[in-house]
Amino acid sequence: MGVGLALIASAAWGVSDFVGGLKAKSVPIVALLAVTQPLGLVLLAGVALVGGRHSLGGLGTLYAALAGAAGIVGVGCLYRGLAVGTMGIVAPITATAPLVPVIVGIGRGERPSPIQGAGIALALGGIVLASREPVAGRTSRIAAGALLGAAAAVLFGCSLLGLQAASAHDPYWGPFALRVSSTVLVLLALAFTRPPLASVRPAMPALVLVAGLDVTATTLFSVATTKGLISLIAVLASLYPIGIVLLARIVLGERLRPIQQVGAFAALAGAAMISAG
Repeated sequence: MGVGLALIASAAWGVSDFVGGLKAKSVPIVALLAVTQPLGLVLLAGVALVGGRHSLGGLGTLYAALAGAAGIVGVGCLYRGLAVGTMGIVAPITATAPLVPVIVGIGRGERPSPIQGAGIALALGGIVLASREPVAGRTSRIAAGALLGAAAAVLFGCSLLGLQAASAHDPYWGPFALRVSSTVLVLLALAFTRPPLASVRPAMPALVLVAGLDVTATTLFSVATTKGLISLIAVLASLYPIGIVLLARIVLGERLRPIQQVGAFAALAGAAMISAG
């Protein structure tokens, strides 16, 4: 059951991020997030009220708030990267977020398992290969959106650390508090930047879909961690970029150079190995 839930969660995240990145081409990102974040907050509130222990506490709330701040900036980088770059490159780079908790663990004296060590090398090599593209008159340059994908990976990794700490207090109220933090920051950004909102209304059905799929995936993943081996669940959930890559190929007709295909696959495989370890 845990495997099935994790696979569904991974697919839901892939579709959600693909649609979000696609809509970021025409809708200002702050305006887009100002729709999806509050909608997700309402849905997560219901989940927390039903399943939570109401034991998050002050420290857990702080961890969740920091995770929300890092996560929402990461989502903005991801959507922008998907909008301006090649999705088949940006998405696999973003999937390497588990590198951050592993590196922090190493700094604390932990030692990665052999499979994690191999995964780190594979993921980093994959990022290098996937993010380079040839340019006339020059050897190569960094592909559009690749740096945004890398920034999103780092921020998502930091968010994972905060959410993990918050969920130790309460695994249901932790995600809710995270979403409260991200929603507040998005609404503040909306008030200060005042982006044009004319493009929001036509995109509303798609944005509702993005919010619904994101919350569905988050909830299914949380439940899956209680139904199966966390190492296996984490690996399956980390495969969500495959959905983005496939949809980009089918819907947008994206094509990657052979070396970039190898790099994207290596980054995904490395992320899976890091999670498995």
